Amino acid sequence: MTLISLDKVSKVYRMGDVEVHAMREVSFVVEERDFVAVMGSSGSGKSTLMNIIGCLDRPTSGIYRLNEREISRLDRNELAHVRNQTLGFVFQSFNLLSRTSAIDNVELPLVYAGVPARERHRRATEALRRVGLGERLDHHPNQMSGGQQQRVAIARALVTGPRVILADEPTGNLDSRTSIEIMALFQELGAAGITVMLVTHEPDVAAYAARVVVMRDGRIVTDRRQTARPAAADLKLSQPATDGAAT
Repeated sequence: MTLISLDKVSKVYRMGDVEVHAMREVSFVVEERDFVAVMGSSGSGKSTLMNIIGCLDRPTSGIYRLNEREISRLDRNELAHVRNQTLGFVFQSFNLLSRTSAIDNVELPLVYAGVPARERHRRATEALRRVGLGERLDHHPNQMSGGQQQRVAIARALVTGPRVILADEPTGNLDSRTSIEIMALFQELGAAGITVMLVTHEPDVAAYAARVVVMRDGRIVTDRRQTARPAAADLKLSQPATDGAAT
């Protein structure tokens, strides 16, 4: 089933008399359960593509459909509802509240959605357990490693039950082994039925995706399927002999 569809989508930013063409008539389809890595140099348009798919920006022209619904003409409140109900976001810098516990960080999207406190707590606990942090519900970000903080961020993205996870350089601040752990987690989520799209500069990270899209000058220049590298197998090879715990 087609979940994401862009038809000749362009994005033009105007700075005074200057027009910057960030995307140029991009047509792009993502099927449900797909795992897509988007690559490209700075200015290639990959972040603009993700912002439009994430309902954080509007196309200048063209049609964007998410789950068969045309998104391009929705108002601000309708876009916020789509983001909260359909999309989950993971960022390079984690974007956690530093003085707030893991479970409170994960509950935050549910607060905005008006979910009652008891149900928020239940769902946030379940999301943290899903990412392997069931024993760290009350820990604050400064009591966690970078990998653990990114797991909290992924749990926060999962807690609303999204159809799509959008991840912007999710391994950018992590060491090699922890990056593999995070990619193993994304592969698990994909196997569970969640569509995953991530932006990365790293070919080693893109190797874990089932599809790699490369952008240049606002256009998609290559779009290829591949056999995804199994992160769980790499994790076993890199795992220290004396410590089997996740970072």
